[in-house]
Amino acid sequence: MLGRLRQWRERRFAARHPFPDAAWAEARARLPLLAALSESEAELLGRRAWHFAHHKRLSLHPELAATTPFDLPARLALAAQTCLLTLGWSQAEHRGAFANVHEILVLPEAFQRRVEEMDEVGVMHEYDDERAGETSYQGPVVVAYPDLMESGDFSGFNVLIHELAHKLDLGNSQDVDGFPPLPRDIDPKAWHREFTAVWDDLQARLTRGEATPIDDYAGSHPGECFAVCCEYFFTAPDTLSQAYPGLYGLLRDYFRQDPLARLPRSEAPSP
Repeated sequence: MLGRLRQWRERRFAARHPFPDAAWAEARARLPLLAALSESEAELLGRRAWHFAHHKRLSLHPELAATTPFDLPARLALAAQTCLLTLGWSQAEHRGAFANVHEILVLPEAFQRRVEEMDEVGVMHEYDDERAGETSYQGPVVVAYPDLMESGDFSGFNVLIHELAHKLDLGNSQDVDGFPPLPRDIDPKAWHREFTAVWDDLQARLTRGEATPIDDYAGSHPGECFAVCCEYFFTAPDTLSQAYPGLYGLLRDYFRQDPLARLPRSEAPSP
């Protein structure tokens, strides 16, 4: 009965909102991350992005909206980068994963938040933190326009993927902890082991004043470690797989995708 109802809703949606092939082709042309998809991946992602753009609120801050066009290809590109995380999952898993996503709001610039943090000896510190994005358990996903414009390639940076990784993380908790709901075929112990190894390596390098193989922001908090690693998994998979092959394999199983296979030839690692 539920299956028939979903099929009826799908047919009704398709009849009322025909898929915009030309706009989707333009969205893919604008972003290397989308252009690199296979045709079958692009077909599925485009349909999911189209639904996402209709059922979630995608908006520009009024100050930004007054000066910045937000055409259909731009909306699809934003939605597609979001839905890329769940591309390897079933439709039901995709819907469930983003049930806590209600709005994506784009601000004109990076923004500041007053942060309170307690150090290892129990002393509370307050400081102003400049952010490219943020989200919360049921709150909107907020991203800064300049950082959004820098997303969509294979540089290792993607503010949408980062913030939506936090939303996945928040699927079983009201705080990000780097431990999202896991499918049955992934052992929580293996997840903890791989991420602990990466965390320990980052902390050791930072303590020694050495460069880290991925953005050192990953060493600031376990939740940020997960989000940064998700960014690298999709947008610099060669860097992540070379630095932390065990973690890359774990995320490949978790997302049921292999972004290394999508890397443009110029970006792919030498055999």
